Amino acid sequence: MFQDLDATLAALVEGELALPGITISFATPDDQFPPSGVTLPAIAFFLYDIRENHELRINQWENVRQPPGMVTRRRVPARVDCSYLVTAWPNESAPNPAQDEHRLLGDVLRVLLRHREIPEDYLRGELIGHQPPLRALVTAESQLQGIGEFWQAMGGRPKAVLHYSVTLSVDVFDSTEVGPEVTETVIRVGRGVDQES
Repeated sequence: MFQDLDATLAALVEGELALPGITISFATPDDQFPPSGVTLPAIAFFLYDIRENHELRINQWENVRQPPGMVTRRRVPARVDCSYLVTAWPNESAPNPAQDEHRLLGDVLRVLLRHREIPEDYLRGELIGHQPPLRALVTAESQLQGIGEFWQAMGGRPKAVLHYSVTLSVDVFDSTEVGPEVTETVIRVGRGVDQES
């Protein structure tokens, strides 16, 4: 599931970022970044927090029609927020790496702000056809205690970051078959309709 979310975000940025030759990475942005296989310039999406969204929790069942005319019941899926720290990594051999980093981060910000829901064309793997649509937002709220402590723990120098959150639906219960779909209702009105004449 999370690997499909990573692939979805890579497809979104690669599809809409107007800069060619940018690598999308999901590696930890520590003092060893970039890892082998990642060429700069790069955008790093670091998945640092996964938690249930209690505001979107619904403790209900829903009926799902199945062919041929059967109905199953299932619990409404749990909603889970996946929080990413997004950083830009310029080519250090460029004339002005800091300026390139900020330009790249700004371009990524435009792409991410463009969509409150990730468009279906970019969904990958088991997220294809995902319902409800993947809610996404750039947020000021971070699940980190402190960004300075984060960079100290990573052993790297502080960088400008975006906090990006995507909400997934996660099925945690099996469906239960309840029987054939009811397609008509018969109502009898009048005296003695149940008596034979």
